[in-house]
Amino acid sequence: MTKGPNKSMIVRIVAVWLVMTLCMVGLVGGRLVYLMGVKSDFYQKKAAEQQLYDTEIAARRGEIYDCNGELLATSAQVWTVYVTPNSFKKITDEAKLNAVKSEIATNLSAILSLDYETVLGYINKNSSYVKVKQNVEKPEADKVREYIASSTYKVGEYIGLDESSKRYYPNDSLASVVLGFVGTDNQGLSGLELQYDDTLTGIPGRVVSAKDATGNNMPLSYEIEVEATPGNSLITSIDSYVQNVCEKYLQQAIIDNKVTERGAVICMNVNTGDILAMAVKGDFDPNNPFTLSEADQAVVDALEGDEKTKKLSELRNMQWRNKTVSDTYEPGSVFKVVTAAMALEEGITSVGNHYNCNGYIVVAGRRYNCHKREGHGAETLTQAVMNSCNPVFITFGQQLGATTFSKYYDAFGLGKKTGIDLPGETTPVYHTVDKMGITELASSSFGQTFNVTPIQMITAISAAVNGGYLVQPHIVNEIVDTDKNTVKLVGTTVKRQVISTKTSETIRTLMEAVVESGGGKNAYVPGYRVGGKTGTSQKVSKILQTGETGLYIASFCGVAPINDPEIALLVMLDEPHGDAYYGGTIAAPVGGQILSEILPYLGIEPQYSQEELEKLAVRIPSVTGQTVSFAKKAITEKGLKYKIIGDGETVLKQFPTATESLYSDGVVFLYTEVDAVAEKTTVPSFMNISVSDANELAKKNGLNIQYSGTSLTGAGVTSYKQSIEAGAEVDVGTVITVYFRTTETAE
Repeated sequence: MTKGPNKSMIVRIVAVWLVMTLCMVGLVGGRLVYLMGVKSDFYQKKAAEQQLYDTEIAARRGEIYDCNGELLATSAQVWTVYVTPNSFKKITDEAKLNAVKSEIATNLSAILSLDYETVLGYINKNSSYVKVKQNVEKPEADKVREYIASSTYKVGEYIGLDESSKRYYPNDSLASVVLGFVGTDNQGLSGLELQYDDTLTGIPGRVVSAKDATGNNMPLSYEIEVEATPGNSLITSIDSYVQNVCEKYLQQAIIDNKVTERGAVICMNVNTGDILAMAVKGDFDPNNPFTLSEADQAVVDALEGDEKTKKLSELRNMQWRNKTVSDTYEPGSVFKVVTAAMALEEGITSVGNHYNCNGYIVVAGRRYNCHKREGHGAETLTQAVMNSCNPVFITFGQQLGATTFSKYYDAFGLGKKTGIDLPGETTPVYHTVDKMGITELASSSFGQTFNVTPIQMITAISAAVNGGYLVQPHIVNEIVDTDKNTVKLVGTTVKRQVISTKTSETIRTLMEAVVESGGGKNAYVPGYRVGGKTGTSQKVSKILQTGETGLYIASFCGVAPINDPEIALLVMLDEPHGDAYYGGTIAAPVGGQILSEILPYLGIEPQYSQEELEKLAVRIPSVTGQTVSFAKKAITEKGLKYKIIGDGETVLKQFPTATESLYSDGVVFLYTEVDAVAEKTTVPSFMNISVSDANELAKKNGLNIQYSGTSLTGAGVTSYKQSIEAGAEVDVGTVITVYFRTTETAE
């Protein structure tokens, strides 16, 4: 009889089984506890990454406005076209898969002007979301939508469009170096766009959707959308009209004087620090910031290889560079305003003092010449400033001493950056007091051997005329939200008082004399009290480095109205190569032209002297349709002359028309017959002649003349430009503007 397993054996087997079972349960349970507890966050994140599709919604970038609310920079609606490569995995038929991919690549490359292979490369990536093209305008976006709707492959499961925004500058290149530009992802790269990038950017929104492994919406999926928060906007101190005027005349001055290293103009409120205009030419179009001017592109195209790449980068950076804050220069005689303020404040000089200039001064064995080599002879302080006499200002410097000179130099803000709210402000280069010897002090006193930025110089001049207060220059006046509610208000910041009110009043008197009778006569504006100082500095460092000669910077700083200052204007022309290079000759006229347009615009009323009133042009009366006898009387009463063409009794046409003005003795041509033909005349050259000669030449050729520029009364006043070029054929009576300037300089 066969015996079965004994009882003890069964017990052992059961026990072993139970132990093994418990071990398995323990291991599995422990693993589950580890995975679901300790590592739960990690695996939840992994699952979410596989199951959730997270799309960022770009925030609309804030606007940039001028001080009158005119848009300087805004954002327009655009789209990003994308593909979802992982969604193609659900197509199991290889032939169909290739056909779908090929169709999408063909259509998107054609619509978006992209390379077919590039688009196909995006489609073949191992990703749930790939951008094909950003900043797609509405016409292209609509074509993509039309393609999606018409495709038999239901390509909407594989491609799509996300709404975004693109930066747009409605005034083209206006104030471009101030505004700057943005990159492809709307990040600020220069100018205000960079300085205030965090303020303008806003907070992106998100769309989170449930997706399957192929990137398609899952059944019973959910979607959460968090709206984007638009960026705040900037209200600047820039006045678009003033900016446009400054750019217009600066551009013309660069052309007329063959300026090779660009030019700059700053217009600043001397009391508040508001920058009304900041112009640099040549600049760029922020809508196409990487595009060079035709001239620069020609330079690049003539090169090859690394040399071409290097030059392209160099010229792009040059056109983006804000010369007013990022470049330093030797200010030359404009700085004498500051030296005079130091000397007056310290009691070293006064308007009653007299000096003698024999043409030079010797300091520590070194001879410093006056620009007038034969000397100015006896002169008062006012005359020394008008004459821009170097020996007198060197004397001031020696009397002040290095310690006192340096104290004021720093107090005027010239020893460090102004802190203007723009990127790239350069640190000035100057002699610290411990390294300022007698000769350094001598050259510094008339504006040489140290470097400042244009924004520093105009800020210092503003302090010299506004009562002595150094104010913080700034571009942004206010930050507002999308509803125009104020987020931050930027007020006037007075850093310190540098000189007394009395000294400041004297400086204003001296600067007015410079424009009335000194080296700044070419900045004269009829009806307005303008003060100023001119400067011409030689670029010694560059001359020594390159061996080139004739490298100068011509500048002018004007203030108006000088009796109650509001506006300071700095004009700088870097390396002029025309017929002249002195600041008083080529920079001061630019200042006068700008001031003549912006002062009336800013509501500053003219106050004409009797002499100016006598020279003012009169508005031509409208006599068309009137009898000849009436026309004769009306024109004569205005101090004008007339010439009748035809035998009729009624004036059928007049030339010039009633929309123009003429000076006394100007001639109005009256046509009294329908078929009367206007007489023609050839415009002569009005270049390099006196006022009286220009007047006679105009009369001789049957032309009317307008005068523009200097006061027209001083010695050395000659014409340098005319509104209609010589040789042009025009109707007799045509009004031609002739521009005058004095060739006398005080630099």
